[in-house]
Amino acid sequence: MAPNAQAHCTHYSNRFEIRDFGISNLEFRISNLDCVMISRSWLKHQSPRAVYARTQYFRRVECMETHLPQTESSDRGASPPAVAPVADTSIPRMVGRRKLPARMAQFGVFLRGKATLLWWLHSAWALLFGLAVMWLGTKNFTYLRLIIFHITFIWCTSLFLPVLVNRSWLSPKWRERTRLVINYFNKNFYQQLLFFLLPIYYASTTFGSRNMVFLILLAVSAVLSTLDIVYDRYLSVRWQLTALFFAFNLFASINVVLPILWSFSNHWTLWVSAILALAGFASMLYRLSGLRGRAAKLLLGAAAAGLLVIITVFPPYIPPAPLSLVSARFGRSIRALQIVAPLNQLPSAPSTIVALTAIKAPLGLEEHVRHSWYLDGKILFVSKYFTLTGGNKDGYRIWTQITWRKDLKGRVLTVDVETQGGQLIGRAQLRN
Repeated sequence: MAPNAQAHCTHYSNRFEIRDFGISNLEFRISNLDCVMISRSWLKHQSPRAVYARTQYFRRVECMETHLPQTESSDRGASPPAVAPVADTSIPRMVGRRKLPARMAQFGVFLRGKATLLWWLHSAWALLFGLAVMWLGTKNFTYLRLIIFHITFIWCTSLFLPVLVNRSWLSPKWRERTRLVINYFNKNFYQQLLFFLLPIYYASTTFGSRNMVFLILLAVSAVLSTLDIVYDRYLSVRWQLTALFFAFNLFASINVVLPILWSFSNHWTLWVSAILALAGFASMLYRLSGLRGRAAKLLLGAAAAGLLVIITVFPPYIPPAPLSLVSARFGRSIRALQIVAPLNQLPSAPSTIVALTAIKAPLGLEEHVRHSWYLDGKILFVSKYFTLTGGNKDGYRIWTQITWRKDLKGRVLTVDVETQGGQLIGRAQLRN
């Protein structure tokens, strides 16, 4: 027993490592001996060398008291033979090396405790970044080509994400990390494309009209894309919200991209955008919901019917982006596309009233537009459709006229500039 005990006691100084970080104590393991507990309050004010020296002393005493056998001498009261301490020429530096990881761990605990606050701060930064993108959207339409990449990336990753996170070789921790990384990219792409589209739709919206509804929905969608907590915990988790959010934003994006990049008229753009939005919703339904058979067909049929109603009945609720009304003037006559004798209010005597409007459109775009005249909300006159050609910096000018008679009594004369699909480009009014 004595040789083994001696070897056991002299071997402990060759290994030294931190095994665990407890709540109130630090636990040190020295070779295969029992653990020595040292209070944190003492340890905080000691150097690694002092910590090691103290643990070495405790273990030597324990070895001598516990493991060393009594001598064979008949003198039972004699002291046990002294054990020569083994010189330790290399002071371990593991404690010092563990300082940085320990501090990093404490910093990680701090970040996890402030995770919600940090996400909200990131959302505020994303909103400010979105405002910068809005400024860019008012200056250059060239970046619209990037929207195609953004939409494609969001579409593909949203469909591929369930397949990836359900892999058996991914641990639950890495599944959650993978989901957060993909959501982070999707949120950023949503923010860029939506805040880029906002000023384009804003220029095509007539305030006080029904197409403000679509602009408000688009603004809400843009703000939601900046709220990390809302997106991560709700929009990206519930497949219904994911599918609706993607389908709406896909419709809004294609509705602008087609007229600007490929000169589609707004009438056909609405139909193509609706078909692609339905395709996006159907793909999300099939991949994310798990519904099959009759239930999936009924839900998809309801979505198709809803889009059909929107395109045929509710075009006035959708701004005709990128068309916008640059100016509108009233007068008694017109010469060389210039108003002569301008009118600022309704005439008191019978006369001719001319309305001249200038409509801005991208180069190469052709659209059919008309004037609709109203007196206190009642229709007076609807003109024929004029073929608008885009590319004029000052806008394409269209004029129509009516005869103001004595029997016409009203307070507000309104001229609506409308597309062939029934979308309102702008509105001009003449009052008493």
